[in-house]
Amino acid sequence: MSGVPTFPGKKETSELTEFALKLADAAKNITLSYFRTAMPIENKASAGAIFDPVTIADQNTEKVIRDIINSERPEDAIFGEEHPLKTGTSGYSWHIDPIDGTRSFIAGVPLWGTLIGLEYNCHPIIGIVDQPYIGERFIGTQAGAFLRNSNGTANIQTSRCQSIETAILATTSPHLFTPGDEFARYQTIEKRARLTRYGGDCYFYAMLAAGHIDLVVEAGLNPYDIVALIPLVEAAGGIISTWKNESAEQGGQIVAAATKELHVKALKILSGH
Repeated sequence: MSGVPTFPGKKETSELTEFALKLADAAKNITLSYFRTAMPIENKASAGAIFDPVTIADQNTEKVIRDIINSERPEDAIFGEEHPLKTGTSGYSWHIDPIDGTRSFIAGVPLWGTLIGLEYNCHPIIGIVDQPYIGERFIGTQAGAFLRNSNGTANIQTSRCQSIETAILATTSPHLFTPGDEFARYQTIEKRARLTRYGGDCYFYAMLAAGHIDLVVEAGLNPYDIVALIPLVEAAGGIISTWKNESAEQGGQIVAAATKELHVKALKILSGH
C-alpha cells in the first residue's frame, strides 16, 4: 500500500457499514444452521500438508454474501476464500472469509468468525468480525472500534501493554510457522511472553482490539484472512503490519500489537534486526 490513503465521506462510510452488517446478518443464518451438526468435510491441502478443511457451510455462506453484493453493489470487486475473484470498477473491494477458523467450527468450538472487510482504492476502511454463536460482533471503521452484543454497542480499545514480558500473546497454531528461522523467531517471543494462547484465528484479533490480548503473531495468512482485521485493530488503537513493518493487507507474516511500543519490540525480533 502506497501513497496517502483516501476514504469515502462519513455518510457513505456509514451506509457501507450498514451494508456490511447486513452481509453479516445473512451469513449468520447459514453458519448457525450448520454449526455443531454433522456435515461432509473436504481437505483442501495437498498431500503431506497440514489438514486444511472446507465444508458446505463455508461455501454456502460465501455464496449468500456474494449474491447480496452482486445484487445491490454489482460494480464492487469481491475477493473470497471459497469462490473465484470477481473484478469491479467502483474502487470498492470486499474481502470475505465466510468461516475464519473452520477447524474450530468443525470441532464445535466457538472461536471462529465471519470476516467481512472492505477496501476503498486498495485501503482497508471497514472490518467486521462476527461470532454469531456467542453473539458478538466487532466493528472497525473511521468512526471507531465497537463491540455489539446483547448488552448493546460499546467502544473498545486495545490495552496499554508495552513490553513482551507482560504481554498476553496469541497465535492460531505454532505448527503453521515454517520450521526453521520463522518458527524460531516466533518461539523467541513466546518464551518471553507472560502467557500464550492457541486456536483463536480471527477471534484473537478481536480480543486484541477489545484489550484482552496484547500481541498476535502469525504467518501464512491470505488477504481475505486479514483485510477485515486491519480497520478493527487500528480503530481500537493497535498496530498491525507484516514482520517487515509493511502493510498487512496482502497477508503473509503478520504481527498485531496493542501499542506502538510493543509493536516495535516484537518487530525487532521478528524482522531479525
